[in-house]
Amino acid sequence: MFVDAIERVDLFTRPLHSIVRLYGHDGIIPGTATLFFVNEEACAITCKHVADLVAQADAIFQNYREFQGARRDVLREKNANHLISQLETKFKLSPDAIIRIRNNFIGCVDQFQRLNIYRHPTQDLALLRFEGYKRILYSSYATFLGDTSRIKPGRSLCRLGYPFPEFTNFRYNPSIDDIEWYVVGRASSPSFPIDGIVTRLTVDNRGLPGIEMSTPGLRGQSGGPLFDMNGLIFGMQSATSHLHLGFDIEDHEVLVNGRKRRVSNYPFLNVGRCVHVDVIKAFLREKGVKYYEG
Repeated sequence: MFVDAIERVDLFTRPLHSIVRLYGHDGIIPGTATLFFVNEEACAITCKHVADLVAQADAIFQNYREFQGARRDVLREKNANHLISQLETKFKLSPDAIIRIRNNFIGCVDQFQRLNIYRHPTQDLALLRFEGYKRILYSSYATFLGDTSRIKPGRSLCRLGYPFPEFTNFRYNPSIDDIEWYVVGRASSPSFPIDGIVTRLTVDNRGLPGIEMSTPGLRGQSGGPLFDMNGLIFGMQSATSHLHLGFDIEDHEVLVNGRKRRVSNYPFLNVGRCVHVDVIKAFLREKGVKYYEG
């Protein structure tokens, strides 16, 4: 049903690859997110929570660099361990604190000097403007649904994104005590579609509409397009809600591999939450961004 639409949408949907290092660790955590382009002028949209991680990357690393400098100053003190502990508190560093994020926009533009980020005040939506590029690397752009009365419960729609970070072109460089992109390894991750039906149309406390889908949005699909079998954009994947079903089982005896076990189960239905196309178009108009309808 969605074969042709996926091929069409894939032309302007792109992955964001990220690598993360935590305080006190040399290990690298890879991650992905999704964005898609709305015109031929290197303007793309994604989730606000994705854009926030991009915007905070420099500040996070600067905080860690300042901590490193302060730590060097106290290393020769007799109570160095105590002083370092105080510095960790001051700079808000714990074993699960992020100290480094490196981002790589795949297949977007050949290069860019600036990335301007505009956040929606209430919705999980952000606009990215690449500036200082010479050539765009995507070959099409989104066409948004014009008649939004077509968004009704029961309509089959699809989402496309990059939920599985299978790229491996990164490493920890001990000579500089930092993580970095590397020429060796796999540089791509596959896109992944997931379909479902519209279950409910929602409205927030400001009256802005949203779309709920019968299937969850997968990690890494945040910022990916929601579209019909013609490739028209109905919205953008934002989050997953967990609806408690109430079919709970507590301390129930079952046979597992021929042996009796007592188990408990509290099932939830995972549904997707999407930003409505009307919200996206209104935001683009507010920012003076050209877009296309069909």
